Amino acid sequence: MSDVTVTSAITENRWASVPRPTTPEGWLQRAEEVSDILAADAVERDVAKLPPRAEVKLLKDAGLVTLLGPIEHGGGGQPWETTYKVIRTIARGDGSIGQLLGYHYLWAWAARLVGTDEQIAAVEKQYTENNFLIGGAVNPRDSDLTVADDGGDIIFTGNKSFSTGGVVSDLTVLEGILEGTDTHVFAIVPTDQPAIVFNGDWDNLGQRLTESGSVQINGVRTSWATALGFVGKEFQPLTYGTLNVPAIQLVFANFYLGIAHAAIENASAYTRTKSRAWPYGGDNKAHASEEWYILEGYGQLQSKLWADEALLNSVGAEISAVLHAPRTELTARRRGEIAVRIAAGKLRISEDGLEVATKVFELTGARASANSVGLDIYWRNLRTHSLHDPAPYKKREVGQYVLLNEVPEPSWYT
Repeated sequence: MSDVTVTSAITENRWASVPRPTTPEGWLQRAEEVSDILAADAVERDVAKLPPRAEVKLLKDAGLVTLLGPIEHGGGGQPWETTYKVIRTIARGDGSIGQLLGYHYLWAWAARLVGTDEQIAAVEKQYTENNFLIGGAVNPRDSDLTVADDGGDIIFTGNKSFSTGGVVSDLTVLEGILEGTDTHVFAIVPTDQPAIVFNGDWDNLGQRLTESGSVQINGVRTSWATALGFVGKEFQPLTYGTLNVPAIQLVFANFYLGIAHAAIENASAYTRTKSRAWPYGGDNKAHASEEWYILEGYGQLQSKLWADEALLNSVGAEISAVLHAPRTELTARRRGEIAVRIAAGKLRISEDGLEVATKVFELTGARASANSVGLDIYWRNLRTHSLHDPAPYKKREVGQYVLLNEVPEPSWYT
């Protein structure tokens, strides 16, 4: 497919006169359509490393950005159980765009996680009616932004080394520490303002189109009314608010699964059509797809991904039920049990996905290592993001649960 044709396929709004889906099955079919469009030139766009403005427009045109949004504001009104499957489907077409969309969904839910009822209503109306994409400058390994109390306003100042969504977002989630306290403050602000400066320095091995570079926050002013979860300048904590980490950890696991699915699908297509049988094995076959070790190899890899998918679907249903239940019902114990199950799912797809993305080269042959084939994109994408937090700590969380019946304490990574 030519560059012109691909660009047209991404930018054309093919759903302008088509009703939006109303069922989970319909939304998953819509996501498949978007994924196929993205897959057509994912390798070329990865090489170009341009801000994914057309790709974000595609998500918006398809209605996927407002999948979780209230129906009364034009959103899809879908549950998280469906949303996780949409994330993995988009990641099958393009891992970077799957990550962008997954992060957006978590940030779109931020008001429900920690906000007041009034803030929830305002945020969901704003992003849904305007079809906004939300990014975030919330990297816990950096120093926190400082938050100054200026009467009726708060002012965020500082730097963050990661800000996924960056220049292609409409809204940005900021997080900082209120001066003179140890209180964290979250607020959602417009991205397009002089006080937010993106440095354009995202230059990593994989996930190249996520616009995850550093950002300068040079005195972003917003009303105290936008400080999520604050009433009279006092934060109102809920156990429900600590679901932010398990929820986004499962976002990670699902776009890892989508990337791994794409690796095995594209590798197997290459094997069927281009790989040459090995003529020196003593049990020579006419086609590579007839060779026993290749059949065994694909069988092993696919079996692992099917098992991973079953686990992620199961825990996705669990956390979805909790995320959509009344916020005051969640206990610390139930929250911890779900976090452990998500940790198990994430570490499994991290390891199995990396195995898939590596092993496919052995199953396709030497010629498949050509840059024009692009099979390396899957390993690069998985390797880059799976370093987000160390897998051994996830294994320890599961082990503590099994041996000691302990659930992890809420933190920025558990």
